[in-house]
Amino acid sequence: MTDGWNWRQPQTPPAATPPASDGSPWWSDALADPWRDPYAPSAVVVPSAPTSTGPEPEPVTDPDAPRRSLAPILMICLVTALLAGGLGGTLGYVFATRSGVGGGGTQLGGTPLAAPSAAQRAPESLAGVAKQVMPSVVTVRVTGAIGSGFVATKDGYVITNDHVVEGADDKMSVLFSDGSSAGAKLVGRDPESDIAVIKVSKGNLPAVQFGDSDSIAVGDPVLAFGSPLALVNTVTYGIVSALDRTIQAGEPGGTTRYYAAVQTDAAVNQGNSGGPLVDAGGRVIGVNSVIRSLGGAEGEAGNIGLAFAIPINQAKRVAQDIIDTGRARRTVIGAEVSAGGSRASTSTGARLRSVQPAGPAATAGLKSGDVVTKINGHVLEGGTDLIALVRKYAPGSTVSVEYRRGTNTQTASVTLAADAK
Repeated sequence: MTDGWNWRQPQTPPAATPPASDGSPWWSDALADPWRDPYAPSAVVVPSAPTSTGPEPEPVTDPDAPRRSLAPILMICLVTALLAGGLGGTLGYVFATRSGVGGGGTQLGGTPLAAPSAAQRAPESLAGVAKQVMPSVVTVRVTGAIGSGFVATKDGYVITNDHVVEGADDKMSVLFSDGSSAGAKLVGRDPESDIAVIKVSKGNLPAVQFGDSDSIAVGDPVLAFGSPLALVNTVTYGIVSALDRTIQAGEPGGTTRYYAAVQTDAAVNQGNSGGPLVDAGGRVIGVNSVIRSLGGAEGEAGNIGLAFAIPINQAKRVAQDIIDTGRARRTVIGAEVSAGGSRASTSTGARLRSVQPAGPAATAGLKSGDVVTKINGHVLEGGTDLIALVRKYAPGSTVSVEYRRGTNTQTASVTLAADAK
């Protein structure tokens, strides 16, 4: 059996083909139809191409035909991308420059804001206080040294430290914050209080406003002005870190200076001496005078977060004495004590070695051998504390003194006096 694909006609002669009927086309080739006559020969008939005009058949691509190169297309895309990137970058730079981004310190994000000018800052701000005080601050130039000072009166009196003008000659001058300068001469000095007054040969000067050093508190903000390390017009910021810090200072063999100082952590260095320490209202509350160092010579000392200023109430009183009389009065209690402290010992207080007859201490009932433990409530560690605190007050001031005599503790009111010099 076979499906007819490989079929071959038997060798028997074909039967005679009857003539075609002229009556019906249906049966005209019936005798040659292989499906009607199993003995008729079969053949595959391929239809001829249609003669009607219709859509062309989809051409078949020869996989072996040569392909067209994509290099020109890629090159066109690359050039287009570069041109678009360059144009976009140029437009971005133009827009950024016009809006100020990256070109003037304006803030990123949001609408750019113009930086405030100094004139727009509030007078009570730190910048406002600095602007107010700076014209009154001067750089004091003496032979081989530089320090600071501040204008105390419009007619040219300037307060500074005694150790700034020590050894000064007639070539003393001051430099103002606006760059102008003027000659100056020494009016008077008080080595023990470390206050000096000089007179500038220039009038109508902007004088500082004085504050009250007895009304400040630990934690109050302060600004220190001056020329540290010869860097003129410098302002540093800090707080009052302690009050009535008793200091004994001075070069060996020279004058010993005592302070009941205003301690601050505002940065103060060599050259700040004599400059003002001001409160948040721009009022002078102290005269920068002493710094502490971890070691080395005093001339090599630098800021370590501890600086000390003479209270302005004391400095102003001494300066007024110098202007009025050419010398300053020194406040005394009328007794001699051993200078130095007893912080290393368990006992505290200033022992009176001697008491002047009819002096302030003797009048109040104190005697030689008594140990003063407090003055106006301030605890004394040793003789330095008593000397420094007494000099803080003006002659004629009355202070409360607590003292120990033997095992008994007593109190007295002492009216301080000026020395006989």
